[in-house]
Amino acid sequence: MAASAGELRPRPGVANWRTPLLIIVCGCAIGLLSFGPRSALGFFIQPMSREFSWGRDVFGLALALQNLLWGLGQPVAGAIADRFGVVRVMCVGTVLYAAGLLMMRYAATPLSLDLGAGVLIGFGLSGCSFNLVLSAFSKLLPPERHGIALGAGTAAGSFGQFLFAPFGVALITGFGWQAALTVFACLMLLILPLSLVLATPPAASTDLPVADQQSFKTALSEAFGHRSFVLLVLGFFTCGFQLAFISVHLPAFLVDRGIAAQTGGWVMASIGLFNILGSLGVGWLQNRLPKRYILSVIYLTRAISIVAFISFPITAFSAILFGAITGLTWLSTVPPTSALVGLMFGTRWFSTLYGFVFVSHQVGGFLGVWLGGVVFERFGSYGPVWWLSVLFGLMSALINLPIVEAPVLRPVAQAA
Repeated sequence: MAASAGELRPRPGVANWRTPLLIIVCGCAIGLLSFGPRSALGFFIQPMSREFSWGRDVFGLALALQNLLWGLGQPVAGAIADRFGVVRVMCVGTVLYAAGLLMMRYAATPLSLDLGAGVLIGFGLSGCSFNLVLSAFSKLLPPERHGIALGAGTAAGSFGQFLFAPFGVALITGFGWQAALTVFACLMLLILPLSLVLATPPAASTDLPVADQQSFKTALSEAFGHRSFVLLVLGFFTCGFQLAFISVHLPAFLVDRGIAAQTGGWVMASIGLFNILGSLGVGWLQNRLPKRYILSVIYLTRAISIVAFISFPITAFSAILFGAITGLTWLSTVPPTSALVGLMFGTRWFSTLYGFVFVSHQVGGFLGVWLGGVVFERFGSYGPVWWLSVLFGLMSALINLPIVEAPVLRPVAQAA
């Protein structure tokens, strides 16, 4: 029997005490905690660079590695979560994340920064970020509630950015960057008890419909042979490039333009705040409008807003306005992208397949962060990377238009 309006009902096998509301609340809390600190790491560039006499390319490389390894680790973490359940993966990821923040706090060389901020946090994020939260929502909640749940989970990550950006600036200003990283590391450990609510049962192929009884290899072959999936992967590259570049380099860019660091904190917070509206709005819209059109409009809007932002003098007002507009499109690509993966291929290998889509996102993130640091050190300006972001935005707006929003045709014989 379908759930009545306004009522959330977990799928069979979910313990009674884990109500759908509790699942969503705890998942959103995990998204908030995991996304918040990493979205505030850009505020550590200047104090750490001053203390150790590093160029921005040093910090840029560490965070570029973080983005890349987060992406490369995501399909592995997703496959393990699909096979054995989410909890183990989240716990390991949380410990790695907290350890990376602590190692970053004690980093005194570029190599130790790369290991802490890059390797440990990168792999940690692959195991405890909102990507696995969205996967758990897809597996534990009824299909008719996926849109709003995915939007809420994504919005929670944005609320983490809204909280942690000014919070991080305040900690750095009042107590120093070392204390700020220590506090961040301690807060990450709260994910450990929260993850128990999102426990998914180990996969048992005999419990699945015949058409969903796929092997790992068959699922990958099917996905990467599907034109719409490939287009989705290519388009998501732009999202990672733009988000990572802005997250890491926008605070320093604003300071270079004479904007106070505290104002930069509120700009990043405004991105997080308005992305709550964007993510929830897109989560609602994607059940009413074609998801490919929503994605195309998001990428086009980003490109136009960047052109407007860098073409006029930078002021505190224009920076916050840019933050608000950017926020509306920030993570709002995630609900329709993840929903399209689930629509095309079902939930059996959802974490794995969305993980591969996310690899593209994080390869873009690696290039955005790394190029930002290299270009600034060479030319003293972020200009070329801003314009590259515009070009990628226009390309992704076009790439998403031909996507076909329908389940793959899966012959029964394939399931054997």
